[in-house]
Amino acid sequence: MERRQADKQFLQKVYEESGNAAVLMIASANSERESLLESFLKDKKFFYYDCDYASANLQLALLQKQVSLQCDQRLSHNTYDECFSRIRSGDASKLVVVLDHVERVGKKNTLFFEAVAKLRKKQLYPGPVLILLLTSTLTWNHKDLKEQLGEKLFGCIDHRLQVADISFLDLVRCLKDYSVKDSVQTYGVIGGIPEYVSCWNAGLTFKENVCWQILSPTGRLFHAAELAIARELREPEVYNTILYAMASGREKLNDIYEATGYSRPKISVYLKNLAAFDVVEKVISFDAGGWDNAKKGVYRIKNNFLAFYYHFIYSNRSALFQMSSEAFYDTYIQPGLADYMQRAFVDVCREYLSLLNKMGKLPLSITKMGTWVGKEGTVDLVGENDIREYVAAICNWHMDAISMQDYENLQKNLKLACIKTKVVYLFSATSFTEDLKALAEEDPSIVLVDMRSL
Repeated sequence: MERRQADKQFLQKVYEESGNAAVLMIASANSERESLLESFLKDKKFFYYDCDYASANLQLALLQKQVSLQCDQRLSHNTYDECFSRIRSGDASKLVVVLDHVERVGKKNTLFFEAVAKLRKKQLYPGPVLILLLTSTLTWNHKDLKEQLGEKLFGCIDHRLQVADISFLDLVRCLKDYSVKDSVQTYGVIGGIPEYVSCWNAGLTFKENVCWQILSPTGRLFHAAELAIARELREPEVYNTILYAMASGREKLNDIYEATGYSRPKISVYLKNLAAFDVVEKVISFDAGGWDNAKKGVYRIKNNFLAFYYHFIYSNRSALFQMSSEAFYDTYIQPGLADYMQRAFVDVCREYLSLLNKMGKLPLSITKMGTWVGKEGTVDLVGENDIREYVAAICNWHMDAISMQDYENLQKNLKLACIKTKVVYLFSATSFTEDLKALAEEDPSIVLVDMRSL
């Protein structure tokens, strides 16, 4: 997968640099980080320690055991310093020291983190070392790392690598036999979470995969949504209530307040927590000068799988117990699927424009891209370069065709947003009306993109 290859190349680049380095690598439990780590460590000398929740004394004993087993060393001083001074590569090559689930080492265990800092500074081990501090807790990318790791180790971190979900293009490559439509729908349901993508069977239809993997009690993703929330967040009843309200169309703080009954300050705290885990995002309307006409304070569920779960399944779980997964799909999912997939299609079109930009095939070099959310309408995608020139796009997933009226509405919204474009892209998963096609042939600033192009 392209993004995993990029992550591996980044780690390899750091490894090949002279001297010691420490990398904080943040990867969710579903990112298949084990395969990335295994691929990177191939043909390298490494020491691996999987931290666990334990007292400082037990943590030391567990680390000592691994040093003895992996490095064939006898330890006697009962210190973290001794552990990290006795690891060995066996030759002059750089040693990779992997400390997995480092968030499980309590911040009160300062001696552990101080020893890692000494290792980074060549105070314990004379040879070259690359230290990988792995965590699956995304909040480590948001909380005060100095408090978590201690000032000494915090100052030694050279790089941070967040292992992101795979792209839509990577998903298409994984599901080579799928049509573009089925690929978009799959992306709208499971997103780019590698573990979920690996569950998908390209030999089955989209509906069959949803029924067998998500709706069936024996499916690998049947409990995935519950686990995703319970793994890191306490008070699931509060998070479930807020997420269900959002999935039901409540996108502003006051809307969520009215739907849940929780106080606004409480909702704000919980939304902040969900944002720290990349579950929720605050949609900041693209600012090009039309701020008075923009809608402010809009939230949405960022995680595609959780958005799908809370939209279609959460409130209907009792029915799922009483009917087959196929009947549930036909009754509760199919009727609203086309409307729901609009959000995924916008994300796919965003990636398409980003790829064109990367290849230099846009009329301007975009440095910023977003969405303008207006009080009366929305511009799905807006791109800006360094001198405030713009491209814009609308994306149609389920309407019969993009019409001349849709194009005129786009121009109206662009005017409200104070955006003057060099070119507009009209993406349609269906088709375009004949008069719009004729206009696009005459006007090079109008680009029509259909499903085949994607």
